[in-house]
Amino acid sequence: MKLLKQGFAVFVSSCLVLGAAHDVFAAQANQSVLAPAQPTQWTSDQLQQLVAPIALYPDALVAQILAASTHPVELVEANRWMQEHPALTGDALAVEVNKQSWDPSVQALTQFPSVLANADQNLTWASALGDAYLKQPQELMAAVQVMRQRAEEAGSLQSTSQQTVSTQDQTITVEPTAPDVVYLPEYDPWLAYGTPIAVWPGWYPYSGLYLDAPGIAFGVGFGLGYFGGYSWGWHHWRPDWNRRTVVYNHRPYISRSATMTNRNDYLHGHENFDRTQAFHGERGFFAHSGPHVSAAPQRGFAESNARFDSNPGRFSGFGNEGFAREPSGEGRAGFGGFAHEGGDAYGEGSHGGGGHR
Repeated sequence: MKLLKQGFAVFVSSCLVLGAAHDVFAAQANQSVLAPAQPTQWTSDQLQQLVAPIALYPDALVAQILAASTHPVELVEANRWMQEHPALTGDALAVEVNKQSWDPSVQALTQFPSVLANADQNLTWASALGDAYLKQPQELMAAVQVMRQRAEEAGSLQSTSQQTVSTQDQTITVEPTAPDVVYLPEYDPWLAYGTPIAVWPGWYPYSGLYLDAPGIAFGVGFGLGYFGGYSWGWHHWRPDWNRRTVVYNHRPYISRSATMTNRNDYLHGHENFDRTQAFHGERGFFAHSGPHVSAAPQRGFAESNARFDSNPGRFSGFGNEGFAREPSGEGRAGFGGFAHEGGDAYGEGSHGGGGHR
């Protein structure tokens, strides 16, 4: 009997040891998958690959995304918060967002739920983008211009009724045609630039932003009115293409993120952060094995200029409502210009900004 008890004790101890070892190895494997090491220096090809999903967005949105990508944990938190408050829209949403402690760039992205959700879903890419901006901001912004030039040569990027594309001194700017409405372009970032480029490892297409064909299409527009009075709103952001930096409130944006963009580093010290939930969107890492995720509800949008498709089941980019995509190339050209002009080099004094902040 004594030998039986001793044998049972040894068996239980072995199981506990093996179980603990399994947990350690599983955690290490999980971290190695979720947090690939970032390179010390990004190459030009890598930078162009990184900015391909956002290079054709309006200038101010590009600036917001680059800044927000340096706060990957907050991107996850903000998207999760948006999912938990689906009833908030318009001014009510802006009021509640203003109460949050997120970086202004992350607050700004709540106006574009699909962009925020895409960053959460493709967090490996988003954190790499932030890492590249912190390490090589000038080279990264130069890569945006390279990709815009390629898209323009391919016929994908041109002025339409939704956006105004202008070139001055070999710098391409993209601005909303209507100053109070922003239309998000839908495009395949790996096909819109002429010669196909390599897909970012683990990229998972977000259905509300991407077109399964070359070229660009547009869905519904987002009105700027509700968010315009806050210090983190649309008109407080722009890229300075000459100095190759993001400008926020007339000054170069400085990320005050306390976290590292390598997720092994920035999750250290966030013991209460749910790693499983935080990286729920990384399904695409496994050879795109999961189904496409439907677009998040778009809150605060303006009336779409799109007509209704004769096929109501056709996906249009925003919740399968049946809006037809509008082809690129229809509309007027003209110089959109930056929202902050005059004064010093960063337009000091030209935009009062208003604010509830």
